[in-house]
Amino acid sequence: QVQLVESGGGSVQAGGSLRLSCAASGLTYSSSFMAWFRQAPGAEREGVAAIDANGRKMYADSVHGRFTISKDNAKKTLDLQMTTLKPDDSAMYYCAAGDTVLVWDYDTQYDYWGQGIQVTVSS
Repeated sequence: QVQLVESGGGSVQAGGSLRLSCAASGLTYSSSFMAWFRQAPGAEREGVAAIDANGRKMYADSVHGRFTISKDNAKKTLDLQMTTLKPDDSAMYYCAAGDTVLVWDYDTQYDYWGQGIQVTVSS
């Protein structure tokens, strides 16, 4: 049984930083395509960042240069370091894993999802 469990969310003021972590179990982690998505109230879920099995990283334009995605295959963890946070970054953040992902920011490409964790950035 695959499980993805997010941690590290919370509230922060604009300009601050947060680090999200996702602990994975039950999947072949080293070969999985991993990603972070987010969804704000009333908005569609959007891709934030992803990392493939070879360590290639992809970012949404809105977070490029501010967020950094990383994974540890030995620990089976996926992290998202978020800096210079803005109120627009407020959302529920989800960890996702996929066996075959062709377009990284299409949520339908992912097979497994965490329950999500809230990030709130106040101005």
